[in-house]
Amino acid sequence: MEFRYAYHGSSAVESRGDRTAMSFAPDTRREPTYFSGELGQGVSFREAISALHDVVISDLRYQPKDKSAYKAWAAQRDERELQQILATRKDTAEKIGKLHTELAELQRRFNERRSDFERAKKDYFNFLYKRDYNAWLVLDPVITVHPDEISFECFSKDESTYGRLAAGYGVFKSIGEHACGTTNIDYSDALYQEFQKIRGYKTTKLEVDPSGFDVKTEGEADFREVKIDLPDSWVRGFLQVSSAMTLPSVTFSLHPVDMQNVCHLLRRHREQVGPRSLRFHLAPGQPVRMVFEPWGYEVICRRSIYEGSQQHEIRTWGRRRLLVLERLIPVAQRFRVHLLGTGLPAFYVADLGDMSFTLGLSGWTSNDWSRAGNFDLLAPRMEVDEFTRRRVFEGLKKRWFAAPDELATQLELPRSAVLGALGAYTQAGRAIFDINRGVYRARELSLDPLPLDRLRFASDREELASRIVAASGVDQIKAQHTPERALRLEGRVKSQGHAFTPSLLIDPDLRIVEARCSCNFFQQNKLFKGPCDHMIALRLAHSRRIFS
Repeated sequence: MEFRYAYHGSSAVESRGDRTAMSFAPDTRREPTYFSGELGQGVSFREAISALHDVVISDLRYQPKDKSAYKAWAAQRDERELQQILATRKDTAEKIGKLHTELAELQRRFNERRSDFERAKKDYFNFLYKRDYNAWLVLDPVITVHPDEISFECFSKDESTYGRLAAGYGVFKSIGEHACGTTNIDYSDALYQEFQKIRGYKTTKLEVDPSGFDVKTEGEADFREVKIDLPDSWVRGFLQVSSAMTLPSVTFSLHPVDMQNVCHLLRRHREQVGPRSLRFHLAPGQPVRMVFEPWGYEVICRRSIYEGSQQHEIRTWGRRRLLVLERLIPVAQRFRVHLLGTGLPAFYVADLGDMSFTLGLSGWTSNDWSRAGNFDLLAPRMEVDEFTRRRVFEGLKKRWFAAPDELATQLELPRSAVLGALGAYTQAGRAIFDINRGVYRARELSLDPLPLDRLRFASDREELASRIVAASGVDQIKAQHTPERALRLEGRVKSQGHAFTPSLLIDPDLRIVEARCSCNFFQQNKLFKGPCDHMIALRLAHSRRIFS
């Protein structure tokens, strides 16, 4: 998927003894989006923007060992064994030996000629990784200016970690001209190094340069256009994060000292064998208790009391990604934790006063957001007509951020229709759910419409479900409302000559909170990889039956 960015110059920093001015170069192809303000909380902003950079460069994927020496030894061993075999076959030994000698000589000459190139290539990429992270990044951060905050969003290199820094206007001493909107900014490693120079005694000015939108001649030396061919997984990951944020979760707060204990334990110990999970034990009115496997070390968070009404035991993986939050501990007031369930994503929101930092972690490090689960399938999926959807989005764009109830009241629409429309725009990359404030925000991920035919069906399951419904493969649908206003659906789904009996429990916000099916996919994966195609077909058929 190709993204095109056009920057007028590059992001720059002017640093003096008592003053630092930072100017971000925005994407000039977007609608005019700019901002100018003088930081009043420079140190906190420095730590938060640095943590965001740590997310961008994070790559915890398994790096295989260099086995070139072993392969060379194995080749020599094979050579000896081959010679022994040839010696026992006198009739063909001479011919095969001659051919093998010629091939070995050719291989030797080939390796000899490529050795300098391979060595230089390895040194070059090692240099880039250590010195110029920007050369490794494939997606510039997304910056959004809203009436109440300016936010930065990014993804890690391994696509398993999402970061969002939201700086409220209370962070700034003074605010100049600004225009709301979303754009990409040119964010290099050199700019990150300049962030480290922010000090409390210096005046720091932050600016998304509005002059970049005055460019009319592309031939200017400081105008550069960037075309990036992004894998679909990057864009799909952004959409999955937004959908996962809307799902029900177990929520509690952690004191900064408790988060420091977590990071300290992870720094001191390195696991050699599994399981490598972090187990949360949550009991109403009791301190949050965490157990680190496989060691069995226990951290009791006596400053963090679980205020929920039910007892939970939840395991999460990929815990070393929590070290991203280490820089925020000295400036954080608390950490709000949102756990979707065992083996499912988790969100950690650092409360920095007028700022918040959201860290989104997929179920485990090796399973990125694109493949971890189709969370957009668990989110509200009510079918809403195009006119209603446009009304909802125009109402959101007019205010830039709003809660679903506010939009429903303002537009005089059912809450379910508003949630369905917002869910559709979230999955299209045009809106995002702010898990910290509990509101939806207008945020255009891309200037050009995203190719939803490639992104919507990240898995074949939803596409197959649509075919099942189109072929009238769903019948015997039973819908019953529970005392908690949830909807329980049961039915029979016929697919590929077999009949399955899925059942769903959908909460008042139209999210799947429980599900079962007699198919093999559910028996093996439960809901860790999202609902099966039979569950999706049942839900889709029920929705069409109601609104047809």
